[in-house]
Amino acid sequence: MGWIFFTHEATVKKPHRLPIMNIRKVLFYMIISALAFTLMNVAVKQLQHYSVYQIVLFRGFGSFLLTMAILKRLKVPILGNNKKLLVLRAIVGTSSMTLFFMSLKYLSAGTAVSLRYLAPIFSAIFAIYLLKEKIKPLQWLFFIISFLGVLILKGLDSHLDNTGLALVFAAAILSGLVYIIISKIGKGDHPIVIVNYFMFTATVFGGILAIPTWNTPIGSDWLFFATLGVFGFIGQLYMTKAFQIASNNLVAPFKYLEVLFTGLIGFMWLGETYTQWSLLGILLIIAGLVMNVLYKARDKRYNL
Repeated sequence: MGWIFFTHEATVKKPHRLPIMNIRKVLFYMIISALAFTLMNVAVKQLQHYSVYQIVLFRGFGSFLLTMAILKRLKVPILGNNKKLLVLRAIVGTSSMTLFFMSLKYLSAGTAVSLRYLAPIFSAIFAIYLLKEKIKPLQWLFFIISFLGVLILKGLDSHLDNTGLALVFAAAILSGLVYIIISKIGKGDHPIVIVNYFMFTATVFGGILAIPTWNTPIGSDWLFFATLGVFGFIGQLYMTKAFQIASNNLVAPFKYLEVLFTGLIGFMWLGETYTQWSLLGILLIIAGLVMNVLYKARDKRYNL
């Protein structure tokens, strides 16, 4: 969860004007990334008859194997430097991921994903107190637009489950805190080390809590479990490739393709339904967040 880069930002040179070829690459990379995250979400929905901790275990373990292989190949020290912050990021991230997976039992995939993307708003609020950053009045307007979308979902969509809403809100709040912790870590640790701590913690956490209710997968369920870590890793990898060749303000809006893809696949494959109010709510949530990203891109005081 979250936008984790696999290479140090200091090594990435972003041209003032992006060539057409690079724009096409960004679009290609973000489509692959969004599809991968979408397929991961769909796999989680297909495994709802299993314990959420079992899902967290397989999600963490699959990616952990890949991150360990990359660290070994790059010869990067596994333990990193900011150990306390790395552990804190891993614990908060694992908690956020677990709550999000829990919410998928109560909400349609598209609704859950769109609500989870409220994380940048909570991150901005945390930044006021923890990083002493300021939020401009226009940004508050964009945040209000997104929250208006939430109110429409909650008040006018009878399909929205209160338990699922509480779970995904908690997941978004913790995800916003993850962004702050990563900002605190800065360039002191390689991004793969950060992800590795996260995936290791998810593996241990999910593994221990899954023991009492363990249900051995059968048939095609093995395939869904196996793809969790792989799709999660592919999603992060291609998102990183996009951020390496373009600025945040160009790439970030494409991140919300995941909401579109998840909604479409949920409708066509999982038989999920969306009312006109839920679609309007999701549209307002995404519109507010995208406008905030584009607005921040105009302010040189933000490190984009």
